[in-house]
Parts: sequence; structure tokens; C-alpha cells
Amino acid sequence: MKVLVTDPIADAGLDRLREAGHEVVTEYEAEGDELRAAVADAHALIVRSGTEVTADLLAAAPELQIVGRAGIGVDNIDIDAATEHGVIVANAPEGNVRAAAEHTVAMAFATARSIPQAHTRLRGGEWAKGEFLGTELRDKTLGVVGLGRVGQEVAKRLGGLGMDLVAYDPYIGEERADQLGAELADLDETLERADFLTIHTPLTPETEDMIGEDELAQLEGGYVVNCARGGIIDEPALAEAVEDGVLAGAAIDVFAEEPLPDDSPLLDVDDIIVTPHLGASTEAAQENVATSTAEQVLAAFLGEPVMNALNAPSMDAAAFPRVKPYIELAETAGRIAVQLFDGHVNEIEVEYAGDIAEEDVELVTASALKGVFLPIESQVNAVNARDIAEERGIEVTETKHSQAEDFTSLVTVTVHNEEESVSVCGTLFAGDDPRIVRIDGFRVDAIPGGRMIVSRNTDEPGVIGLIGSVMGEYDINIAGMYNARQTIGGEAMTVYNVDQEVPDEAREELESDERVIETRYISLADE
Repeated sequence: MKVLVTDPIADAGLDRLREAGHEVVTEYEAEGDELRAAVADAHALIVRSGTEVTADLLAAAPELQIVGRAGIGVDNIDIDAATEHGVIVANAPEGNVRAAAEHTVAMAFATARSIPQAHTRLRGGEWAKGEFLGTELRDKTLGVVGLGRVGQEVAKRLGGLGMDLVAYDPYIGEERADQLGAELADLDETLERADFLTIHTPLTPETEDMIGEDELAQLEGGYVVNCARGGIIDEPALAEAVEDGVLAGAAIDVFAEEPLPDDSPLLDVDDIIVTPHLGASTEAAQENVATSTAEQVLAAFLGEPVMNALNAPSMDAAAFPRVKPYIELAETAGRIAVQLFDGHVNEIEVEYAGDIAEEDVELVTASALKGVFLPIESQVNAVNARDIAEERGIEVTETKHSQAEDFTSLVTVTVHNEEESVSVCGTLFAGDDPRIVRIDGFRVDAIPGGRMIVSRNTDEPGVIGLIGSVMGEYDINIAGMYNARQTIGGEAMTVYNVDQEVPDEAREELESDERVIETRYISLADE
């Protein structure tokens, strides 16, 4: 087999492919027609971030079986086009976990002891010993935003040095947090208690600018370290907070715009340490991602499971058409359930009833988990969803029933913790038309797509009119609605499909009316 490598990777990966008897061709400078010609007879393509794997490039590679991304980010790969062409896309998300965690720890020490600043002054001829009074980490509180793979490794290392741990992560189980010695809290409490704050979340619409001026003010007197993704922290607000003494210092390895522009405000503040995205820049990390990518290419050649595949369902070909419509339905039910849920998820239950219970539903369950985890794991897919649940200490249960009340088949996704749960139930109407038919026991008939408002309110005259009026005030068009109640005069639920994003101000106005118990805005659109 021919393996085309268009971005430099460690020799360990290339050697592994050659040892297996495959031809390895490196074309690090190829572009345009030259690149298309090089990939025309390739069976595998290995890239980093420098090669754009477009639909056009994939169309020029009829023999291609797999695109291996030596690293985690796949923004440069058209995954939909790869899927259309039957090409597996696989990345290497594990290879740099230790390197990123160690760099975070190094940055925490560097900012606590002003190491780069003291180095620069001494190199400039100044013995400024009296100007650098550092902070010890022992007995301080570490706030961790995101207890995923890297966050857990940082918590282990700094917890072992005597730091108290408090963490914000709605998707980590209490049991797993306890194993790490971390106390779970909401974001505000985490910020208020932390002496040092480290960030370990992906950049998603939910996390973009998550740490802004108000959040930094809650960390008063503390330090912030970000070696995860740029754009999570408001950079001008961070520069101002450190310069004005609201924060004692910061250490930043990732930026909203890279390379960091010369006019970035972060470069003008002495107590902000900056490094050029070095989190994965260790010899071991580079070898790990290279060999991991090579192993996945070899697995694809052998017809074996590709563990980090982003787009490769594993199912009997004859059964797949019957199950396929339920895959998206389950993901959507998971996305709705988690957006209706408060608190930390520690259990996810996926229940099947009726005809669908007779099928192989492993991929459907994985898709439900994907829907639950999408807000915090940009790389979640049907292959790694269960691993993410295990890493976060979240129990996954799957149940089947041969009979489905009122419907041919039902898929129900329920998210739990010790205190509460939310269930979302979906089915398919004729022509594979998806519907959400129950939410927490309320019978509804909602089209699961776009944008939705879910209202819990008292069952009395005028409430629906109120909601419609407020939506009109904010120029929000209602595309459809369904109202349900359990008892006359009791609690009711109304589900609205809307055409525009619903601002917090509109929801606050609705909830100011004593008849409206709660409203939730659900987005299933790319906003």
C-alpha cells in the first residue's frame, strides 16, 4: 500500500509503516495539481494541520482508504466529503495528553514565581532579587475548568503537590471527581475559590469567551493558566485585569488568533507569560501521535477497527439501513436532554422499545452519548463516546423492551444524577420522519431541529398568549408549537419551534410572570 505523508511527522511513525511493508512517500511541499497527482494512487494520507484535505483533493484519490491526522484537530479535513467517498478520518487525541498537562504545570510554576521575568531582567544585567516575591502552590486552591483527559492529569499532578482541588465540569461524575480528590462546583464558585485557575475545555460555541471580564473579577488576586484552546478567555479583558492588578498573573500558551499578532494586548503586560502553543511540543508527544496515526492506518489496511475514527460506523451492512434513521434521532434526543438538565451528569440511560429493540443498537447508543457530550467534547464521535463516558465516570445503561406503547418504536435518552433526571423520547413517523413525543412524561409532538423553546408553566388561560406576545416583541417567529398537560390546572409543558435565536432577555421576561415556572432555549442549529 502507498502511504502519502504531506506534513512532517516523527520518524517513529514512518518507520512503523515501512516495517509493515508499505511504501511511504513524503511530499511536504506539494500543493495544487502536484498534490492531487501525488494522492491519486495513495491508499492512505497522513497530515498535520498544514494540508487542507478538501472535497476536491478527496475526489482525486480513488484508492484512498484513510486520512490520518497526526494530532487532534481536524478543522483542515472535510469529514463529510471523506465520508461520502468512503474514506475513514482518524486523529490521535491521546498522544499529547501528558505533554499538555506537564506544560500547564510548568506554566503555573512560571507565573507563580515570575521565572521568565526574572530571567529577562538578569540577562539584561539587573540583579532584581527583591522585586520578585513568589507564591507557593502548596495549600492553595486549584480551580480546574474541564476535567477531561488533560484536566485530570493536571489535577493529579498539582493535587499531589498539596493543592486543594475544585472543578467545574457538568459532564464529570461525582465518583470520578472524588477519585481525583476534586470537589465539583459551578463556574462562579470555582472562580471565587480558586487561587490558580487552569482551563482544559475545547473551543465550542458554549465555551467561546467563557472567561470574560466578570469571570476574571471573581478570580481576584489569583492566577490563570490556559494551555487548552485560544478564544476561551477574552484576551483584552485578561490583559486589563492583570495590568490593573485584579489578577496577580497569567500564563497563556494558546490564542484566539495564531500566530499571536504583534499588537496583541497580552504582549504589553509584564505579568503575563506567553508561549507559542508549545503544549504538544515534546519529543515523546510527537512520537506518540506519529506512531498512533501509523497504527490506525495499519488497522484500516487490515480491515480492523480504527479506534479513533471520526466517521466510521461499525455495523452489519444489511442492518444499517434499518437502524440509520434512529442514529440521528438518538443524538438529537441526547442534545435536547442535556440542554434541559441542570447539574452534573453521572448516568445516561438509553432505552429502546418496539421494533428497534430487535436490532443491533450499539451505534445508536453511541450517537445518543455523542449528543449528550457535544457541548464539551468537540471531537466526540460514535467510536469514542463510550470512552469519554468512562473517563468522566459516567455510567451508561442500555435497556430494551419488546413492546412500545402507542408507537412502533421508541428511543428514550435519560440523563441522571442523584437528585434529578431529564428524559427525552423520540420516534419515527412514516417516511423516517423524526419526532420528539415525550419530555419528562409530558406527551408532545415536536419536530427535533433548528431552535426550540421549552416552557414549563401552570395550566391556565393566557399563558400561551403571553409567550407568543413576548416572542413577537423580540421578533422571534414561531414555526410550530405543541402544548401538553398532565392534569387540568396543574403543570403544563409547551414546546415551540422558532426561527431565530432566543435571547436571555426574552426568557427572563417570560419567567418574571408567576405563571411561567421555567423556560429553556434549545439549539440544534449551527449558531
